[in-house]
Amino acid sequence: MTRATSSNAFEAPAIRIAIIEDHAIVRAGLRMLIESQPGMEVVSESAKASDALKITKGITPDIILLDLDLATENGLDFLPELLRVFRPARVLVLTATPETEAHLCAAAGGARGIVMKEQAPEMLVQAIRSVHSGEAWMGRSLMTALINRMTQSNVERQEKNPEAEKIAQLTPREREIVVLISKGLNGARISEQLHISETTVRNHLTAILAKLDLSNKFELAVYAFNNNLTNMPKNQHP
Repeated sequence: MTRATSSNAFEAPAIRIAIIEDHAIVRAGLRMLIESQPGMEVVSESAKASDALKITKGITPDIILLDLDLATENGLDFLPELLRVFRPARVLVLTATPETEAHLCAAAGGARGIVMKEQAPEMLVQAIRSVHSGEAWMGRSLMTALINRMTQSNVERQEKNPEAEKIAQLTPREREIVVLISKGLNGARISEQLHISETTVRNHLTAILAKLDLSNKFELAVYAFNNNLTNMPKNQHP
């Protein structure tokens, strides 16, 4: 008995999830799915984002599962306030809308992942764990669509780039890594292509994020497209 108690003492705390979904049956299904997983628990349910904001006392979610298309509300309108009130919780959008513009607005507003309702339940579970660990969750095709839209809408801003001073701090090697990350390559692939160790790649990435005031690779990929950093610099390393 003593051994079991000691083992439990070292278990990681459960991922606390708040559900904001206007359909009661869907909320019930989400609760059943989430609580059937080890290390996850639902700490609140709301049919409206405005109601979720009122239920703050004692509620400290790690993940906010937010439906964009609520019955009388648009989840996007409440995204900044949810992030502020429940900070440092991360928002994972669950939506049935295929509209790229809505996904773009969600990502720009601070959502860390987007899951389509048509996807398998296992995908939602994986998304929750990934976002909780600090990663972004977005399919490759959706990432491409979002980046293309952001590129198109920011052409004029790119011509007069307020980020030029930050970008000027990047070394040619760091610029190369930015380009490869924007193409979706992971650390191992970048290491192989540039003939450097994965540790060196990680060190470069840390420096890049610090210079550009960014938090993760997803933000860096979007930043690269917004600021025309998707082509290799002229002076490449051999």
